[in-house]
Amino acid sequence: MARALVKENVSEAFKKAVFIIASVLIVFIALRNSIIWHLEEFWGGSKSLWTSLWGSIYHLFGENDAYMYTIASTLCPFLVFLLANLGFAFVDLTGKPLAIHQYKIQKDKNIPVNWEQYKKVLKRSVFNGLVVGLIINACMLPLYQRTMSCGYELPSFPTTLCHLFVYMLIEEVGFYYSHRLLHHRRVYRHIHKTHHEWTAPVSITSIYCHPLEHVLSNILPLVMGPVVMGSHLSVAWLWYIMGIVNTTIVHSGYHLPFLPSSEAHDFHHETFNQNYGVFGILDRL
Repeated sequence: MARALVKENVSEAFKKAVFIIASVLIVFIALRNSIIWHLEEFWGGSKSLWTSLWGSIYHLFGENDAYMYTIASTLCPFLVFLLANLGFAFVDLTGKPLAIHQYKIQKDKNIPVNWEQYKKVLKRSVFNGLVVGLIINACMLPLYQRTMSCGYELPSFPTTLCHLFVYMLIEEVGFYYSHRLLHHRRVYRHIHKTHHEWTAPVSITSIYCHPLEHVLSNILPLVMGPVVMGSHLSVAWLWYIMGIVNTTIVHSGYHLPFLPSSEAHDFHHETFNQNYGVFGILDRL
């Protein structure tokens, strides 16, 4: 019954998403020249916030591409991870405000979260985000330098949009199949079981996992898109930020208004054998 209800909810959400995306595309096509001009002005203009911010970061790291690909590309996503979890951390540890409980998917579970359990998750998440992340970025540095670019000049908005679309496809395939592999009976108990200790997840558990899983399912599907597309590092960072914020939300345990639904992945944690993908595309095929 619960499975049928979730499938119905997911189906309705998918239909709504298709309708919204189609509507947006129609409007975008009709107004594309004006929209693209204004967005390019924002994206590539010398006085734009993003350009100025990127230039400041690039200057901070001495205009050294190796530092940007390794140290900066580790610190930036991790800082976003911490910031994205601040609000949820307060809710999870205090159980307040009470009004938010109406949006809790698995009612009365982990409200509030035990501090000792939370501290255990925090330690592993910090290790994965900083130590494992830096090691992988350092190992992949030669590949980054051969395939990607890094400098003050940012790509155009259409290029950025195109790259992000390809990233989404690569992420869906990479995460889905690596996730299915981690659920194989000979692999699960040695690696993926750590992540599934939380049958009712909270936001910080998004990167609470075995380090090998963090590499295989969290890092590689995320970074392969920029590598395949030969992207500018700024676009890769934008993608990393989007991915981190999304996984934080879908592990939060709450279906909050105006935010992506976390019900599908929450159901995966509850049942273990449903909803393996990020966007649900391969789960439907």
